[in-house]
Amino acid sequence: MLITLIIMGFGLATIFSATHDASDRTSAQVMNMLIGIGVMWSVAQIPPQKLMRFAVPLYVLGVILLVLVFFFGIKVNGARRWLSIGFTRIQPAEILKIAMPLMLAWYFHKYEAALKLRHFAVAGLLLVVPFGLIAKQPDLGTAILVGAAGFYVIFFAGLPWKIIFGMVALAAGAAPFAWNMLHDYQQKRILTLLDPTTDPLGAGYHIIQSTIAIGSGGNFGKGWLEGTQTHLEFIPERHTDFIFAVFSEERGLLGNSILSALYLLLIIRGLMISANASTLFGRVLGGSITLSFFTYAFVNMGMVSGILPVVGVPLPFMSYGGTALVTLFLGMGILMSINAHRMLVKQ
Repeated sequence: MLITLIIMGFGLATIFSATHDASDRTSAQVMNMLIGIGVMWSVAQIPPQKLMRFAVPLYVLGVILLVLVFFFGIKVNGARRWLSIGFTRIQPAEILKIAMPLMLAWYFHKYEAALKLRHFAVAGLLLVVPFGLIAKQPDLGTAILVGAAGFYVIFFAGLPWKIIFGMVALAAGAAPFAWNMLHDYQQKRILTLLDPTTDPLGAGYHIIQSTIAIGSGGNFGKGWLEGTQTHLEFIPERHTDFIFAVFSEERGLLGNSILSALYLLLIIRGLMISANASTLFGRVLGGSITLSFFTYAFVNMGMVSGILPVVGVPLPFMSYGGTALVTLFLGMGILMSINAHRMLVKQ
């Protein structure tokens, strides 16, 4: 929790700097954090064996909502990702970030005594259905996060390495066909990654401006509130997906190293809790949630640095936003529940 609070402190300072013309977003983020901490505390009080009861209903609800999005969803900027529930709208894909690993962890726990290859095949099917529905919206970023969370559970449950290598070879062979299935804007993002200068004012703009900001920060940064790329508004989405570029410009390589070390410590602590869990359910679920934090951070830093395509993934506990932050705190609450149960069993 201490590590998370330090990261959130960096996040609030960076959001304040990035939104100097709309400072109410900082107070709104504080409110999001308080709600998230409340959710985390509440979930932490639930023993892991009771968490298992929510696995199937939450997964089924999430898949049903994804199907409803396909037929009745609200379309914004060419993407159909939201459902209107009268007073507000929800993004069902966010539910699957937790429901997916929870469902697979429950499934493997149920068949722990006699796991066979067919169980991994069924788990793969349970993963492919929501992944395909989310990718169809299209929302490749969230689909990657949900797919990664599910794969981590399958991996920790004991997926044989020969299957993993076979999947990698199959994916490599299917790459040309997968390329043709991508939307035009998704293909353009990948091509722009290879050479952003081909469209410097269009698809390449985000990458060019973010890498300029990161490089201009130097070793020690320009200082808080002193980022020129930030305050001259060259950095797009500077308080959400590209907040790392703002942080890099102001804090430099030193700040980036400290932030990376904090994420590393958070991941190590989560893996330690998972490894010492008293049940298979706790081990695979905790490991999946922890590596999901890693996926968030790695993909975000990678896309902002220009080494991965831009897919719209927030930086955990740093980026502005309510839904994604609450989802992260929900994962933290599950880790705390697993750890508390381990300590009770040990006593």
